[in-house]
Amino acid sequence: MMQSISTFPPYLSLSIWLPILFGLLVLAVGRDKNAGFTRMLSLAGAVVSLLPTLPLIANFDSTAHGMQFYETAAWIERFNVFYTLGVDGLSLWFVPLTAFITIIVVLAAWQVIDERIGQYMGSFLILSGLMIGVFTALDGLLFYFFFEATLIPMYIIIGVFGGPNRVYAAFKFFLYTFFGSLLTLVAIIYLYNASGSFDILKWHALPLTMNEQILIFIAFFMAFAVKVPMWPVHTWLPDAHVEAPTGGSVVLAAIMLKLGAYGFLRFSLPITPDASQYLAPVVIVLSLIAVIYIGLVAMVQKDMKKLVAYSSIAHMGFVTLGFFMFNDLGVQGGLMQAISHGFVSGAMFLCIGVLYDRVHSREIADYGGVVNTMPKFAAFAVLFSMANAGLPATSGFIGEFMVILGAVEFNFWTGVLAGTALILGAAYSLWMVKRVVFGPIGNKNVAELTDLNGREFALLGVLAIATLWMGLYPAPIAETLQVSVTDLLQHVAAGKLPQ
Repeated sequence: MMQSISTFPPYLSLSIWLPILFGLLVLAVGRDKNAGFTRMLSLAGAVVSLLPTLPLIANFDSTAHGMQFYETAAWIERFNVFYTLGVDGLSLWFVPLTAFITIIVVLAAWQVIDERIGQYMGSFLILSGLMIGVFTALDGLLFYFFFEATLIPMYIIIGVFGGPNRVYAAFKFFLYTFFGSLLTLVAIIYLYNASGSFDILKWHALPLTMNEQILIFIAFFMAFAVKVPMWPVHTWLPDAHVEAPTGGSVVLAAIMLKLGAYGFLRFSLPITPDASQYLAPVVIVLSLIAVIYIGLVAMVQKDMKKLVAYSSIAHMGFVTLGFFMFNDLGVQGGLMQAISHGFVSGAMFLCIGVLYDRVHSREIADYGGVVNTMPKFAAFAVLFSMANAGLPATSGFIGEFMVILGAVEFNFWTGVLAGTALILGAAYSLWMVKRVVFGPIGNKNVAELTDLNGREFALLGVLAIATLWMGLYPAPIAETLQVSVTDLLQHVAAGKLPQ
């Protein structure tokens, strides 16, 4: 039987369940013949769902240790399972970012999706609540429920609304991520048997032998590495991006990849600190391969979506690299990169979606000289490409620069290898811009293009402001990360082998 929730108002519960309830309502009443009403209800749901996430930022105490906005209620008392929520500096910004991106996605589909509108919008609203649940759950079973449940709406989004090979891409996405998570369930059950609780914070303090830690680390790694995704379990992502509708690509890149990165910080490092340090060289090597090799793969792509998809894998390689060097700059830089990637990658996929809606092609060769007919679009495309390449004064620079500094502090040659990502990022981003945006008009389709309408301009404008604001004034975000990152690193350094 449920007991009362500890914190009032329950901002975290509202952040999770409002979008889910609105999503179910949209699914129930949304009909194509009432397209206008369905769209307005979806937008209302997305905006209302953002509201309870704002007090989290306003009232967050950046000097406090531990979890804030804590909520708990008995769920399955027989098995000591609790509905427990909370955020700290590691998870805080992902909650409003998820709600914000959901509004962007709903507006992006406003004039594009004209069939099964209720299913499309409802899926995104439900997905938003489930992803926020992942970032806020402090009970292992609750986390696993949210983590796995996110697969269902994304599977629908790709499989129903995607491109010609959508069924293949949706199955590949589902099977990769589902099978990767099965070992995580085994690890969760083992930790429950060892501690008598599903409380993640108790697991952080649970003494474990090195062999136990290594096996548990590997179990968690299988799920989180696939979700990030890390090389070599990354092959599902380009297929999913290419076949997904624009909104699906935006949410996949901006939020869903972060679920894996967050898992490393909430599970792998604090629960298995000694194994994390022991196996860190393996993760660092895999991360550097993602940064360099996948960056080279991105350079030869002919499809714009594939290029940005591979660039996402390279940028997420920076995130995992930062986490496993165990210094302040690295971990903070990885988190800053993850948050920035939410803005920049989302904007890049929106830009590709704008062109695809007009020309129905994502091939770079089908464009050229877009600046001549779409000057406003070209300005945004260049800005976001520069941010993707890590240009100073954009959000893309902050995280990458901090991770590189952390890498140099960790090992000089690791820093040198990580620094090559800036060169590769500039190469594939600017090469795409040069061929698509600049030069003479490439063909008749480009000559007939119309520039951004008001809705498209507003969406890209908001993301541009966020990208520049974070690049020019990252202090508010960095300050909220400091205490939680320091606490995590001290916990990892102390280890927890049985005495």
